[in-house]
Amino acid sequence: MTTSTAVLHRLRAELGSRLSTDPAELQGARADRSGYTAPGMPLAIVRAESIADVQAVMRIATEWRVPVVPQGAATGLAGGGAGSDGAIVLSTASMNRILEVALADELAEVEPGVINQALSDAVAQYGLVFSPDPASKAISTIGGNIATNAGGLLCAKYGVTREAVLGLTVVLPDGRMLETGHRSIKGVTGYDLTALFTGSEGTLGVIVGATVRLRPIAAGTVVTIGAFFDTIVAAAAASAAVTAARLRPAVMELIDHEALKAIDAFNGTTLSASGGAYLLVQTDGGASVDEADRILAIVTGAGGTAELTIDPEVGERLLAVRRSVHPSLAARGEVLIEDVCVPRSQLAAMFGEIERIGAKWGLSIPTVAHAGDGNLHPNFVITPELALASGEVPDVVWQAAGELFRAALDLGGTLTGEHGIGVLKKRWLRDEVGTDSFDLQRQIKAVFDPLGIMNPGTMF
Repeated sequence: MTTSTAVLHRLRAELGSRLSTDPAELQGARADRSGYTAPGMPLAIVRAESIADVQAVMRIATEWRVPVVPQGAATGLAGGGAGSDGAIVLSTASMNRILEVALADELAEVEPGVINQALSDAVAQYGLVFSPDPASKAISTIGGNIATNAGGLLCAKYGVTREAVLGLTVVLPDGRMLETGHRSIKGVTGYDLTALFTGSEGTLGVIVGATVRLRPIAAGTVVTIGAFFDTIVAAAAASAAVTAARLRPAVMELIDHEALKAIDAFNGTTLSASGGAYLLVQTDGGASVDEADRILAIVTGAGGTAELTIDPEVGERLLAVRRSVHPSLAARGEVLIEDVCVPRSQLAAMFGEIERIGAKWGLSIPTVAHAGDGNLHPNFVITPELALASGEVPDVVWQAAGELFRAALDLGGTLTGEHGIGVLKKRWLRDEVGTDSFDLQRQIKAVFDPLGIMNPGTMF
């Protein structure tokens, strides 16, 4: 009996119908939303329904030294959740219960498969919301958000996922269950393992539960400002001026001209005819009107043609335009969605670098940004004309991406603000963190995963 046959026999005996070896399902598990498809074919998919299911998988995987790739909704953008050759794809998407909402403590206990937006919808009746709001919040799971430390449109004011996670339940590679963190707001006992697992991309263990913070829905009027600029560099400079004025809007998003054109083609709008870039700002809370007035003055003083609205439906429509960027680009071809972050004062310079790099390599690089925190998403659209028969990313794209990453680092930034390293960026990780840090991080992984079975090939 081969190892694969023995492993499948054990999995089937313990998990029954929760195990699948259907070729079509295995094929689908090889990819995420980054455009990356892992080589080879996974051994099996297990759709866990309980912590006990996850523990069974990990015990079997440890016994037979079989790699395991944790997977949620497969909405990742760095290839980190793509099922690799010979691996067990361990899906926690069916573990989707909200176990508790503690109103007095403003927290919730959730399973990892709970959809981000579903939690906010469930607590809205109590005047609460789950703050992390990635663009994929309608389809991405909280477990996946934690695994990548996801950000979103609101994170400049309300924080990324790490700020919303108080504690975790994790199944370790050998099947043991670990509880980290606490239900209190404060807690500094020992090393912060909750923070370590948040953003670990499935390389240390499998997240099977989380205690997350909720926050009150902001009171007051929500004010939305939309402003067109001649160039994206001018729009970025205006957003930096807003930050320098010590203003913290809930949302501040930038969309360049190429992205505007894609949105127009996808939605039948005419946004790109109004300017070379679009800045979208939204304020909330008790001082929202005053903040919006000050932001409007800064934006118009910087050359923007701006409109202000307090109509919530109009504001939501404008946010929907921002969230339609990636579907719009996907309609043009396969999209490699990149993710760099620079100090907010360097945002205009980074946009200038993206324009320079695109011109140098003969590529269009539509870019959007969470301007409130300096997080840019340059997109490489692999059109049919650019695509390779092998399905691999063309070398010219990797050359341009590598130069783009180096530019972000030179400006004091980072390779990734919210998507993670995954498979696609691991070749540049050492360049950012340095050899000593890189080696220490690998040693930390070895403490949790001495056999190297957790999501091999991701990050390191």
